[in-house]
Amino acid sequence: GSVKTGKMPEGEKTRQCKQEEQQRKEEEQEGLIEFYGSYQELFQFFCSNTTIHGAIRLVCSKKNKMKTAFWSVLFFLTFGLMYWQFGILYREYFSYPVNLNLNLNSDRLTFPAVTLCTLNPYRYSAIRKKLDELDQITHQTLLDLYDYNMSLARSDWSTLSTRKRSSRSLLHHVQRHPLRRQKRDNLVNLPENSPSVDKNDWKIGFVLCSENNKDCFHQAYSSGVDAVREWYSFHYINILAQMPDAKALDESDFENFIYACRFNEATCDKANYTHFHHPLYGNCYTFNDNSSSLWTSSLPGINNGLSLVVRTEQNDFIPLLSTVTGARVMVHDQNEPAFMDDGGFNVRPGIETSVSMRKEMTVRLGGSYSDCTEDGRDVPVQNLYSSRYTEQVCIRSCFQLNMVERCGCAYYFYPLPAGAEYCDYTKHVAWGYCYYKLLAEFKADVLGCFHKCRKPCKMTEYQLSAGYSRWPSAVSEDWVFYMLSQQNKYNITSKRNGVAKVNIFFEEWNYKTNGESPAFTVVTLLSQLGNQWSLWFGSSVLSVMELAELILDFIAITFILALRWFHSRQQPSPPGPPPNSHDNTAFQDEAPGLSAAHRFTVEAVVTMLPSYNSLEP
Repeated sequence: GSVKTGKMPEGEKTRQCKQEEQQRKEEEQEGLIEFYGSYQELFQFFCSNTTIHGAIRLVCSKKNKMKTAFWSVLFFLTFGLMYWQFGILYREYFSYPVNLNLNLNSDRLTFPAVTLCTLNPYRYSAIRKKLDELDQITHQTLLDLYDYNMSLARSDWSTLSTRKRSSRSLLHHVQRHPLRRQKRDNLVNLPENSPSVDKNDWKIGFVLCSENNKDCFHQAYSSGVDAVREWYSFHYINILAQMPDAKALDESDFENFIYACRFNEATCDKANYTHFHHPLYGNCYTFNDNSSSLWTSSLPGINNGLSLVVRTEQNDFIPLLSTVTGARVMVHDQNEPAFMDDGGFNVRPGIETSVSMRKEMTVRLGGSYSDCTEDGRDVPVQNLYSSRYTEQVCIRSCFQLNMVERCGCAYYFYPLPAGAEYCDYTKHVAWGYCYYKLLAEFKADVLGCFHKCRKPCKMTEYQLSAGYSRWPSAVSEDWVFYMLSQQNKYNITSKRNGVAKVNIFFEEWNYKTNGESPAFTVVTLLSQLGNQWSLWFGSSVLSVMELAELILDFIAITFILALRWFHSRQQPSPPGPPPNSHDNTAFQDEAPGLSAAHRFTVEAVVTMLPSYNSLEP
């Protein structure tokens, strides 16, 4: 067709301008969901519009590359320092620190349980004969080792020959575990009659062997007193274990041991105590152990507590088992066993011992804050005691269960598990060997009892402080002993060494509670994170949302670009037209759906430029 030259009509020109303006508005109109075309566009929009301080400097200083590099390094360095501080805060939060809260409370206090033991292992009539035989064997042993002729108050040497036949069984077991002397390690190679070997260079102990006698070891002690006492106690336990009802025997006489009992100015009676027998500490009495009627201190002070006058004379005692005189006292909470070895203290004869108490409660946080236990149900150790869970209850139960498992019998000092029996070398020949081996592993925590047994989350302790004075005094002892002799048939020759007095009372009404509270809660963590964010960027929570939006947009653009790249790799490119080809079918087929009525003619309007000569003046 021909190309027409000339001016475009005004109406056509106006219509074309309106179409271009409408098209431009449609192009500028934003859609509901719109993504950025590139990472650069996304980052430039974020830095220009975010409320995070310093981000705008990355855009406005883009014409100065030095400033751009400086602000980029400063911006990302600040980000690194802030997240380093975040890491410190998170590490502190997940370490679960606690605050210790100390509270002082003032109220009427429930009096604790008090256990008093005679320190006089009793010679029960059921085992007296065997104890006399053991004393005779010990007498001969000490005579052979130390040339010491021990006087035996209970031995009847005139009837010794008649008892030889009955004591053969005991003698056989004593000879299997003899008491011997052994040279110290640095003198093992010297002969016994060497002048370099002194009596003090010997260790004393007893030999324990396995059942087949293939393995033996010497249980040695640096002190001969400790060795003799431990050796005697070992055989004494075996004698008690042979008596099935030895622990149930009750040959105690409360009035002959407790001369006077008074609490809060009122006299005590038998309803206020319970009795049990301890193999080493003798007859023991626990006061205020009845949970149905517990004592309550109306006022603090010595006159409002427990006051006892006790007999400390050792009558019918076992001298090789008990080497002290007096009484042993322990203060503990109700429903807790009295472990006299752990928390008890001795009362001296002829002395008035005044013990003041301060109650202290400890409440620990469980769960992630500590490994304490509420009631011991989550501890993998069976509670063998008929009391609530304590750490010492768990440790002793753990040892006893390992004893039954390894040695086939139970240790006499601890409760008996179901289906087990106490160790006795007439039935369990090598139980002593197994016990001392197991005890060494227990102390080294090879058994894991100290790790398995956790502290309770709630526990009550009593802080004790004691004062001592002579009792009765020199000017009052005559009438005091006279009254005791009239009322309690007190006829001890050595009067001052046969009686003692003990007072136990609250020092004050105030008691201390040590509690724990979380030191780093979720609110504290968010506050600290906000402080760090404001310090480094001066921003708020909405700034964090802007950063989260940036990350989401970045992920979306990455996904779209990856999807386009994947589709472009999947579709083959169409073959192109041959070179120098002028075929217009491609243009004709571009819009096959258009009819002839919709086709339009493109007219080129060419304006003739002026001639070169017309530019000359």
